[in-house]
Amino acid sequence: MIINISEAKANLSKLVNMAYHGEKIVIAKNNLPLVDLVAHKPEGKRKLGLLSGKFVLPDDFMDEDESINKLFYDD
Repeated sequence: MIINISEAKANLSKLVNMAYHGEKIVIAKNNLPLVDLVAHKPEGKRKLGLLSGKFVLPDDFMDEDESINKLFYDD
């Protein structure tokens, strides 16, 4: 189904519902196809641990830095 932008504006809810149920909808301007209206498909779950073993946390990571403490706490 090809539909012009002005008509798509007026019928957006209906078009979204149709696209969600598998209908192919092309939005056009002056009968020139511009974009397809399609249902969202999740990209999948994120993989955790991609950097595992590629980063080493320094032993002193949680140690306080005197110069930074001075910036925050020194009057």
